[in-house]
Amino acid sequence: MEGNRLMNPIEQLARRQLVVVTGKGGVGKTVVSATIGRALAAAGRRTLIVEVDPRENLHQMMGTPPSGGDILEAEPRLWVQNLKPRQVLDQVVRDQLRLELLARRVLDSLIYQQFATGAPGLKELAILGHAYRLLHGLGGPGAPEIQTVILDAPATGHGVALLSAPALVTDVITNGPFSRMAGDLATLIADSERCGIVVVTQAEEMPVEEALELRTALRDRVRREPELLVVNGLYPPAPPEPPPSTGAENELVSLWRRRRKLNDRELARLKESWTGPRIELPQLPLDRGLPLLSTLGRCFAESARR
Repeated sequence: MEGNRLMNPIEQLARRQLVVVTGKGGVGKTVVSATIGRALAAAGRRTLIVEVDPRENLHQMMGTPPSGGDILEAEPRLWVQNLKPRQVLDQVVRDQLRLELLARRVLDSLIYQQFATGAPGLKELAILGHAYRLLHGLGGPGAPEIQTVILDAPATGHGVALLSAPALVTDVITNGPFSRMAGDLATLIADSERCGIVVVTQAEEMPVEEALELRTALRDRVRREPELLVVNGLYPPAPPEPPPSTGAENELVSLWRRRRKLNDRELARLKESWTGPRIELPQLPLDRGLPLLSTLGRCFAESARR
């Protein structure tokens, strides 16, 4: 590592079992998750990208059918899934009780319904627990062998809640399968050699502010620093301003110049405030899909080498 750059961020992330990608909504977490996932798979790592958003956008990036909760193979050594947390909780009950009739009675009971809906941190525990189970070969019949799970996590505040949930659950639930799972997950998240955190932002005032607040919240509530900051959607350098004698310039070029000046200002702010590795990705005139991911993958590698 040199300065605030990673010499090889993919090599660093590929050592982790769990990579959590978080940041402000709308900054491109899903496209960054997909870019990292493809790079890890290309490097030989058996990788699953898990999307939590019920709107299910990941399949559009990867060119696969909608997941519908299933694990779908997208490319060699790469799988995708849109996760439904309640299904994970229900499966933990089935695994513990084993008899379907008894499990059905528990799952249909009012007590379990209230527990699954309202227990603090339980939904977040289910998301992390799903990754944990797959990494330990407990995904059930037909589940692929996975070495790294990339979690396309909820936006900033929910991302912190996700990472702090195992410690919260261990305080609330002191025995049983959920308590044991929470304890194992708390140990995983605390281990920077096994769990990596990637923060995604854009070089604009509000996303940068949220990224800085997120880093502080991770320090305070999870006792962790992010492994990587990805600044997404940068405008390319604008052409020089024309001499006043040439008259008014094209409105689009003027807008381009203003946006780039804003980017430069916020990049300078990040340089002063954010210690640690940073990757910069450009705004690209490409629709969601594999051509976009392939281009971003090359940009990701080039930015790391600078």
